[in-house]
Amino acid sequence: MRIHTFLISLVTVLILLGVSMPAKAQILGVPNQEEFTDSLKNEFLNAPYFGLYKDNYFTVGTTVGKKPDKHNSDVKFQLSIAQRLTKTTLPLNSYLFIAFSIKAMWNVFENSLPMRDLNFNPGLGWSFPFFSKGRYAGKFTFMIEHESNGRDGEESRSWNKISFAGSTLVNEWLMVHSKFWIPIVDGENNRDILKYSGIYQGGLAVTTPNQRFGWALTLVKRKGWNLNFNTILEFNWRIFPKDNEYFFVQYYNGFGECMLDYNKFHSRIRVGMVIKPKFFSEF
Repeated sequence: MRIHTFLISLVTVLILLGVSMPAKAQILGVPNQEEFTDSLKNEFLNAPYFGLYKDNYFTVGTTVGKKPDKHNSDVKFQLSIAQRLTKTTLPLNSYLFIAFSIKAMWNVFENSLPMRDLNFNPGLGWSFPFFSKGRYAGKFTFMIEHESNGRDGEESRSWNKISFAGSTLVNEWLMVHSKFWIPIVDGENNRDILKYSGIYQGGLAVTTPNQRFGWALTLVKRKGWNLNFNTILEFNWRIFPKDNEYFFVQYYNGFGECMLDYNKFHSRIRVGMVIKPKFFSEF
């Protein structure tokens, strides 16, 4: 409880600092605000139709506070892509896209290296990028999503979401994002999933101007009026300045890390590599 209260306070302070600090010319390694805005506009208008969506990572880790063994250590990886269906020619310069993400929990330290769980997350989205007074103000996305683990019987898990997501660059080093969803729970074995996997999320991402280092905090609010959050804390370091691969550390504390064990608590730290989209990640 105290940790989550501290994290919420930290998010609030950083947001207030970001709002109060004047924006400088250099943003995300681009020489000035005008060039950065033009780059983003060109990206939305002329970017390849097929590309990355969320972070793509491969990590290995173990449970915090316990001696690592084959039962509490594993590999976690995520692959996430998007295909644009239109350019920014719809009302408000919006565009349609489809996205697909797969997340895997892989027990590589057990005999036969079994896949513990595979989570499939396809979706159809409609995004609205906003520009105000010559600078990028943010993006709003409406999505219809499905998530399941593709199993049958007692291990089957699935639900659907009508989600609303928004993000904004407060200044040259801080991005704030949030997302909430209207759930449609159709899985017979996970009717109580909102108690564990949440009803909305919010967070922030901090990036140095040269894009060499980055930190991200995401809090997923579980159902209820108390301060019950799933916490995801990440750090990334671009090893080579011109490459898009980063050394990656992820700490997960809470429920809902995977569909199969959505109602089981995990506190795990993992390290590995991550490949990020060009400008910013989706959450």
